[in-house]
This record gives sequence, C-alpha cells and structure tokens, in this order.
Amino acid sequence: MYLRNILFLLLCAFLFGSCKSKKEVVTYKKRVKKERVVISDKKEEIVEEPEEVLLKKKEVSKNATYAEIVETYIDNYKDIAMQEMISHEIPASITLAQGILESGAGRANLTKKSNNHFGIKCHKGWTGERVYHDDDESQECFRKYKNPDNSFIDHSLFLTQRSRYKDLFTFKLDDYKSWAKGLRKAGYATDPKYPSKLISIIERYELFKFDEQVSGKNPKKKKKEKVAKRNSYVVKKGDTLYSISKRFNITVKELKSKNRLRSNEISIGQSLSIK
Repeated sequence: MYLRNILFLLLCAFLFGSCKSKKEVVTYKKRVKKERVVISDKKEEIVEEPEEVLLKKKEVSKNATYAEIVETYIDNYKDIAMQEMISHEIPASITLAQGILESGAGRANLTKKSNNHFGIKCHKGWTGERVYHDDDESQECFRKYKNPDNSFIDHSLFLTQRSRYKDLFTFKLDDYKSWAKGLRKAGYATDPKYPSKLISIIERYELFKFDEQVSGKNPKKKKKEKVAKRNSYVVKKGDTLYSISKRFNITVKELKSKNRLRSNEISIGQSLSIK
C-alpha cells in the first residue's frame, strides 16, 4: 500500500512536469506595427493661367535713390504703356507719369496691396476684387488687380469708356501738356497742381520719347500705321486671348471667331484681327 502511494505520487509529479514544459515551449510572436511609407520621385506640375504669364519685373535695392526707383519703374512698365498707346491712343508719357505719381513709383501702400497703380476707385458697376483704403474719406473702395499689367489695361478702359474724358481724345498724342490739364479738368484728380506734377515728371524723365517712339516722325506713315493698328494686333510675349480681349474690349469668343481660331493657342508675331 505504502509502495503504491509512492508510485502514484511519482507518476503525478512526472505528468505535471511534462505539462509545464510544454507550456513553456509555446511562444507568441508579438505583432509589430509598421508605418507604410510611399516614396515617389514624381514632381508636382504647376500650371499657371495664361493671363498670369508676365515678364518678370526688375527690383531695386533697399538703398536706391528715388531717381533710381523711378527709372526702374519706367523700365518695367514702358512697354505696356506704349502698347496701350497703340491700342487706345493714350500717350504713353501720360500713362507712365500717372502711374509714377499715383503709385509712388510702385511703393505706395495701396499699390502694394492691390496692384492698383492709378488710384482708380471701385465706382458703380465694378465687379472685381476690391480693397479699402483711407483717401479723401476714410476706408474708400479701390479696385484690386491680380497683377500690375491689368491695372494699366483697366486705366485705358477707364478713360476710353467714360464720356467725361472724351475731350482728351481731341488732343494730339504728342501734346502731353493738354492731356495733363485735361485730366484735371475732367475730374480725374482734385489736386489743382495735378497737371504741373504730371508735366514735371514727363519732362524730368523724358517720358515723351516713348510717345515719339510709338508715333514715329513721318505723319503719312503714322496715319497709315494707326489705321492698321486699329484693325489688327500683333501678338507679343506674355499675351493671351484673354488679355487681348480685355485690351480691346471684346470677348474671347468674338476674337476667336474673327480670326478662325479653333483653340486658345496663339504665337508671338501672329497678327490678329480685332475689328
């Protein structure tokens, strides 16, 4: 009996040890969380709207004199001023002088936050963007543009589409003094010295040379060129159908129809009918 109990106990001990060793052998592999990283060498393609493709403007140093600032301004905007003279018969000298005076040669606070180089207020019918700025009165509404070039184009439309400025277009294109006085008389500015300020800027920086460059010296040739320019337009760098349509106050659809264009693609040097 005693021997039987001892054998029973030994058997139990053997079975218990065997079970324990099996449990120790069983292991569980812990799942490690992994972060999935996707690597691509494909670069993002940035596509700009055609009307935003503009020539890069020159910048001036922080220590530049006022004369240097103005000279840089003239260099940046003389081409579009001459183009607007061709398109709308507004002297380039007047456009540049107004831009310099109204925008502080591009440095005025209003100009920096709105690209408005001519101090044009919203007025009735303006549907574009706007900013508010203290002028004759507190927080007046001014037009805001995507880029300075659009401001130059709108300046031309502003003068040509308002009847109060119609007398300006009776003056010769090389008579900048009459244009300067006519702007004040028509109510463009309230400052009684506005004409003399414009004339002073034109003569100091010889802006009249851009009028001469557009007009030419031969009166007969000038007359023929003027008629041709009224009926057609030669595409220049940075032009789009949209910018050209805005400049000549027609729709893109009309412009494409007149020139039998199937797409919006145009090329430098291409002649487009605008009448």
